[in-house]
Amino acid sequence: MAKTAPASLGLTDALPRHVGIIMDGNGRWAKARSLPRPMGHRAGMERLRGLIQLSSDIGIGALSLYAFSTENWKRPQSEIEALFGLFIEYFNRELDALHEGGVCIRVLGDMEAFPANIGRAISAAQSKTANNEGLKLNIALNYGSRAEVLRAANALIARGQPAAMEDLMAALYTGGLPDLDLVIRTGGEQRLSNFLLLQAAYAELMFVPEYFPDFSDARFVECLRAFGARNRRFGDVE
Repeated sequence: MAKTAPASLGLTDALPRHVGIIMDGNGRWAKARSLPRPMGHRAGMERLRGLIQLSSDIGIGALSLYAFSTENWKRPQSEIEALFGLFIEYFNRELDALHEGGVCIRVLGDMEAFPANIGRAISAAQSKTANNEGLKLNIALNYGSRAEVLRAANALIARGQPAAMEDLMAALYTGGLPDLDLVIRTGGEQRLSNFLLLQAAYAELMFVPEYFPDFSDARFVECLRAFGARNRRFGDVE
């Protein structure tokens, strides 16, 4: 992937190292067009290609996408099965291009609940891109932050010795990555919905009205510009 100078898009050097996106509104996007909900999820998947490439091109270090939460199992079975099919299609279709672009894929979440074919696709994607040094692309599947923290805490307890905060952060699915600098939620809702809560402790939050399929590259760049203009003090004074 050819690199794009941030300045050419009106961005400063104050880019976030790690961006999280809560990809909300696919179903409502479809409903507004009198389409089945799975068509909204497909439109969201198509939007991913440009968003990932732009993030890689301008030099964002890590991009974490909330794709399927631990609460999403409450949805109709037909919608869940359609989502599973899209996951398989995405990994099969995009993997080679992502690998050639130096993208390193990591899936965040408990994979044991997924069908075997999804597990195989995820394992293949992670293995193939494990040594890539470009954009760290994290896809949250069957993910919930509270469950993640509990899993990490139990792992540390099993060690049988006191743990420091850095030990806890290292034991999370995102171990080795920087904390989130920016979280964007599409679709107009204004909550984090159990997404990377510890990692987002000092993140800047932005809530945009567009449904995820309509979250354009230009709108993403606007969010990055707004991030660059914010004064992040981390508890310090001006």
